[in-house]
Amino acid sequence: MRHTLPIAPQFYVTAPQPCPYLDGRMERKLFTALQGESADKLNDSLSQQGFRRSQNVLYRPSCAECSACLSARIDVSAFAPSRSQKRTSKRNEDLARRATSPWASEEQYELFRTYLDSRHADGGMADMDVFEFAAMIEETPIRSRVVEYTQQDKGALVGVSLTDVLSDGLSMVYSFYAPNMSKRSMGTYMILDHVEIAREAGLPYVYLGYWVPGSQKMGYKSKFSGLEVYAGGRWQKMTDPEAFSAEMHPLSTDPIAEQVANIHLPDTRPTTRR
Repeated sequence: MRHTLPIAPQFYVTAPQPCPYLDGRMERKLFTALQGESADKLNDSLSQQGFRRSQNVLYRPSCAECSACLSARIDVSAFAPSRSQKRTSKRNEDLARRATSPWASEEQYELFRTYLDSRHADGGMADMDVFEFAAMIEETPIRSRVVEYTQQDKGALVGVSLTDVLSDGLSMVYSFYAPNMSKRSMGTYMILDHVEIAREAGLPYVYLGYWVPGSQKMGYKSKFSGLEVYAGGRWQKMTDPEAFSAEMHPLSTDPIAEQVANIHLPDTRPTTRR
C-alpha cells in the first residue's frame, strides 16, 4: 500500500501591529495553520513550546526587538490556593458548571458583547459580530469544549471559557464573564475551577495564555502558585515575577529563521502495519 507522506507545516510572520500590552511597541506573530489528521499532535507539541490556538491557527509572539510576552501555565501538582483564592471559590459555590461541545449560542454572544463593551471596547475584538463569534467558538479542528458557569437559582449565564483538551492539560483559549459581578472575581474563579477539572482528569497543566511583565491586564496570572512561563526555549518556574522584565536587548530575540529551525515538530508519519 502506498502512503502519502504528511507535509510539514509552513510558518509565516504577520505584519507589525501596535502591541496591546506595551504602549509604543509593535508586535508581530509567528503562525502556522492547524489542519489535517495530525492537528491534535501539532497543537499538543506547539502548545508545549509557547504557541496558542485561535480557530485553525497556532501562533506565538515573534517581535523584532522584544520577547516580553511569555506563555504561562499552572503546574497542577504544585498549585495551592491562596486565602484570597479560597474566598473566591467560596463566593462562587452557587454556580453550576456545564461542559458542552463547541457550539455557540445567542446567550453566550450576549454575555460576550456585554463583556467586551465593558472591558475591551477598544480592543481587536470590539467589532466582532455574531457570525465571527460563532466561528471563534466552533471552528476548531481539535478536541475543544465550551465550559459554562450558571447561577443555579436564576439560571443566568455568568461565565464562559472556550477550552482545548491537550494531551498534558487544559488550554483556556478565551474566557469572558458578566462584568457587573466584580465581587465574584469570575476570571480568577474560572481558572481555579479549571485547575480542579485538570486535577480530576489527571492532567498536569492548565495553560493560561500569555503573561507580560509589568502589564496590569496580565498581573492576575502571576498570583497563581505553581505558575511556569516559557522563556529561553524551556518552561521555568516563576518564583519571582520581578525577575522578568519587559525591557529586552535586541540581541536577546532570535531571528525568525532560527526560531523556526528550533521548533520541534511531532512525528506524524503513518504507522506501518504488518
